[in-house]
Amino acid sequence: MQQLSDHATSAPQAPGPSFSRVKDVTLSVVVPLYNEELVIDAMYDRLTMALRDCVDSYEIVMVNDGSRDRTLQLALEICRRDKAVRLLNFSRNFGHQIAITAGMDRCRGRCIVVIDADLQDPPEVIAQMLEKWREGYHVVYGVRAQRKGETWFKRVTAKAFYRFLRRMTPVEIPVDTGDFRLIDRRVLSELYRMREQARFVRGMVSWVGFKQAEVQFVREERFAGETKYPLRKMLRFAIDGVLSFSQLPLKVASAFGFLSALVSFLFMVYGLVQRAFYPESVVPGWASIFSAILFIGGVQLICLGILGEYVGRIYEEVKRRPLYIVQDEVNFE
Repeated sequence: MQQLSDHATSAPQAPGPSFSRVKDVTLSVVVPLYNEELVIDAMYDRLTMALRDCVDSYEIVMVNDGSRDRTLQLALEICRRDKAVRLLNFSRNFGHQIAITAGMDRCRGRCIVVIDADLQDPPEVIAQMLEKWREGYHVVYGVRAQRKGETWFKRVTAKAFYRFLRRMTPVEIPVDTGDFRLIDRRVLSELYRMREQARFVRGMVSWVGFKQAEVQFVREERFAGETKYPLRKMLRFAIDGVLSFSQLPLKVASAFGFLSALVSFLFMVYGLVQRAFYPESVVPGWASIFSAILFIGGVQLICLGILGEYVGRIYEEVKRRPLYIVQDEVNFE
């Protein structure tokens, strides 16, 4: 088995050698890994077959995001057999978006494709993305025309999320897309300058602009294993996407504040009119007071929660911690 390097590497803070040296690889494929022992061998076989048919030179950058199964051992075996496969092994689990970032930081290709290991995004679509890239497009993203093997709840919530995000943010984020996309080196150099902690890569790619195109494909069922995005993580991911690119929640919080003030004022006017003109109809009670207190208190808590989310992100950014720590790296010069 190939020996791991015995030093730890943190995320670079400024453009490093991979951005300044002459590129000797046409395509880099970034593959984040987390507990993928059931699918990693099949993914490697199918991905390399697809790449050999469509590009002259390539590399595969796998990023092991703190897997707890045999994913690391299997990835090391692949690296031993194939020097075109490079491996970054995190010191712990840092998250899917951070793993993608680490792979993009260390790749050498003139263009980069991000693809998950579960084979839901077909590697054969990379050939179509390369055709668009050769036509002059800087970003080619995959649009899910059909989603196989997913529950109606997953399909409905995913469709609602993408459209909700598009309305919430000023950035034109394509609907029905994931992280499966091709990115030109010029775009990647701009993404490298964006080092925020709460990362929403597909939104960041849309934010930088440049010439973008789409390729539609049928998303397959997961080859093996379990999804790495259960409902709880999907909700967290959705919140990150909205708060990273929109201040609309703060404006909504302000609107709630004005609405609660207006309702309270109307209650006050109603009470004064009742006491002034219909004193006999005023019956002491707690229902109206109780309702008003609950309403105002609820609005205040919602607004504080929204403010807390933004303040928490500020807190994470000002600490200036590295995005990730690489414990071992394989097949890197």
